[in-house]
Amino acid sequence: MPRKKPFSSKQKKFQLQEKRRRKRNDNDSSDDSEGEQATSSERLEVNKQPKDFAGKKNDPNRYRLHFFKESKQEVDERKLRAKTEPVIPKKLTDLEIDFETVYRPGSVLDIPKRPPWDYSMSKQQLEAREEKYFQKYVAGIMEEHTAKELSYFEMNLETWRQLWRVMEISDVLLLIVDVRTPVLHFSPALYSYVTKTLHKSMIVVINKIDLAPRALTVAWKHYLLTKFPELKIVLFSSNPSEAEYAKGGELQQQRRAFKRGKINRYNQSVGPLQLLRVCQEIVGNKVDLSSWEEKIHADPDDEVNDIDESLPSEEKEGHEMFNGGVLTIGCLGYPNVGKSSLLNGLVGKKVVSVSKTPGHTKHFQTIFLTPTVKLCDCPGLVFPSIVDKSLQIIAGIYPIAQVRDPYSVIGYLGERINLPKLLKLKHSDIDEGDQWTAFDICEAWALKKGFLTAKAARPDAYRAANHLLRMALIGRICLCLRPPGYTADEELWLHHQETKQLSEELHKFEAKDVENESGEETTDDEFQQEKGDNSPSVSEDNSSSQEDEGERGIMGGRNPFAALAGDD
Repeated sequence: MPRKKPFSSKQKKFQLQEKRRRKRNDNDSSDDSEGEQATSSERLEVNKQPKDFAGKKNDPNRYRLHFFKESKQEVDERKLRAKTEPVIPKKLTDLEIDFETVYRPGSVLDIPKRPPWDYSMSKQQLEAREEKYFQKYVAGIMEEHTAKELSYFEMNLETWRQLWRVMEISDVLLLIVDVRTPVLHFSPALYSYVTKTLHKSMIVVINKIDLAPRALTVAWKHYLLTKFPELKIVLFSSNPSEAEYAKGGELQQQRRAFKRGKINRYNQSVGPLQLLRVCQEIVGNKVDLSSWEEKIHADPDDEVNDIDESLPSEEKEGHEMFNGGVLTIGCLGYPNVGKSSLLNGLVGKKVVSVSKTPGHTKHFQTIFLTPTVKLCDCPGLVFPSIVDKSLQIIAGIYPIAQVRDPYSVIGYLGERINLPKLLKLKHSDIDEGDQWTAFDICEAWALKKGFLTAKAARPDAYRAANHLLRMALIGRICLCLRPPGYTADEELWLHHQETKQLSEELHKFEAKDVENESGEETTDDEFQQEKGDNSPSVSEDNSSSQEDEGERGIMGGRNPFAALAGDD
């Protein structure tokens, strides 16, 4: 390879000017095409890797998320509203959303199904048929809905192919949903296809139950069972101690010890035994699951699990249920609902990598939990729906670092949670009084955290907005949607028998965490220096008057869910 020749600063300046010119032309072309049917050039490729892997077998960009790209004009309009329009609080009943509003079952928004095929077809013929079908599917959606009206949804056919194959080879399908936004993650069309067309069992795993009030978790469980009677429901948490915000120092020590390998966090999950019981009910005596039960009660560090990251084989015609006496469980779900963490929790240790970045799992992978139980992890993908894009960003569907307008998302969050009161923010403009815009909230948080721009030392509102979104993603600012009717019957759910049972179970696992604590002493300064961040615990900002006995933290600390309460 010839040696690169240096070039002058004048040439560098010209190069930057050309780059800006090309960017302006791209923005102009997207503005002209607004409202028309979207083409491939208008797609936004999320988490695209910079290197060129075209034509290579292990191309990391093959399964990246594809969304519709919004025009610059649309983004600028939202930014302007976020800076000028005050944030008006919503009612608690506005948090109640049903599935019909989001997915509109029976419409063009239903998930794409794999077109008919047989083993006499060549690979090229099959792929051509799938591409033709998918193009027709997307065109049908765009005939009835505009890109501005639609939410983000997966436009990458390769990812849908992964979903089709996982559903075909699996005996039981796990759909993982986040307890904070289950209505966003559960597709009625997927449920109908799995239970009525494929005639397979579906288990909904309500994950991250440590991040929501116990009563709300139980209410969502009963609402799902009422709407979809063939479902099986499992409540799951990979790390129940994460809900304890009051004892921040102890939690920080546990995280440090986990990073150093002194604590195995994944063997303390809530839900593996319940999932085993549901699977036993489904398979009966067709598969011996005794080894799975032994594994749950055994030391996970003494075992080794086989991981296969290859695509599923299609050499054998048709799918035989429980082939070879092995139960194959397919794991489906949106990005960032915790599929990989759930797999680690089931195995009892880290076997697949996890990340807050949506689309981190790039391809199909299988893990043998035991010789008779195989787990299949499908890359996360987003189903077509009609929902506010801001809610999707808060739920972690879209990478926070790539959000072009974080201020309007903070406005959406501020309408449903009293952020100035929760974070104890001071308004920069005294004349405005209690009138807060989304941009004001970001500026106030930037001042409180010391986020300043490099040159002018002004409050870095953009960084502050991204920081708040990350806090919402990990649950330090907790926005929880509610099933229809929950607000009116909240008292009933607070005193429900299952709510008490769930609280007792989480108490039991928290007590186990305390027994297993390493006892390594670390100072807060050391932790903050290692973390590189000065993130506060939101619970420290909640007044003790907001505590509620029915929704307290697991170890009796301050209530991190007080944002759901009224603004009295």
